[in-house]
Amino acid sequence: MRNHSEKLAPAASDVQERLRGLTALVTGATGGLGVAHTTALAAQGARVIAHARTGGSPLESLATQTGATGVVQDLATPEGARALVRAAAEIHGGLDLLVANHATMTMAPLVDADPDDWWRVVDVNLLGTFALIQETVRVMREQRRGGRIIVIVSEWGVTGWPGATAYAASKSGLISLVKCLGHELAPEGIFVNAIAPGVIETPQLQVDADDAGLSLTEMHARYASEIPMRRIGRPDEIAEAVCFLADPSLRAMAGQTLQLNGGATRGRV
Repeated sequence: MRNHSEKLAPAASDVQERLRGLTALVTGATGGLGVAHTTALAAQGARVIAHARTGGSPLESLATQTGATGVVQDLATPEGARALVRAAAEIHGGLDLLVANHATMTMAPLVDADPDDWWRVVDVNLLGTFALIQETVRVMREQRRGGRIIVIVSEWGVTGWPGATAYAASKSGLISLVKCLGHELAPEGIFVNAIAPGVIETPQLQVDADDAGLSLTEMHARYASEIPMRRIGRPDEIAEAVCFLADPSLRAMAGQTLQLNGGATRGRV
């Protein structure tokens, strides 16, 4: 006789196929986190549309390796964001999941920050994501079958960070946006949540190292010393959380921000 826990445990094939049939759009798909999200969602059976700002070998390689469909679009304007969503929805006849992963960041002390550059970061990260979500909601309402929206924010949107005022402000704004939309859209079966990664092993860390005047290895060591688990995170760990929030069987999570940071930040959102 099997015990109760054995009855509840899903078969391995069920776990692997839990997202089969869903159509997902991943923005910023050729970056460190974006590659992980695209790979994990495709492995779970989703039909993935992988977005990049520019075409070329990184997007082509990702599409070949994962079976995703590559789409090129600049998200610096609301018009570009809306065009991306409509194009993605036409590829497979709908859209069930948006993973808003794209971002840009520059570092500068506040008094030295160039206003045009500051607003460019906010426009891409916050306004671009707002436009993506707005158009995605329109598509999901037309489909009348609900959907999932996952916004990749940042620990710095929770805590702030010296020299990263535009980036932190944009990510903090996204956290508030997710809270609002979690309340507004859950009655329609559209579940909006966020993931706030801590320090992750991506090419973005080179920006931090350059700003601090350190080598990349020294930057890794500095960050790791401040994290309770004593290492920086991996992209695949964030991608696992994306798959968790994308799972249609998860019905009670709305307007939340998951903090994946090895224990560095707790209970602030």
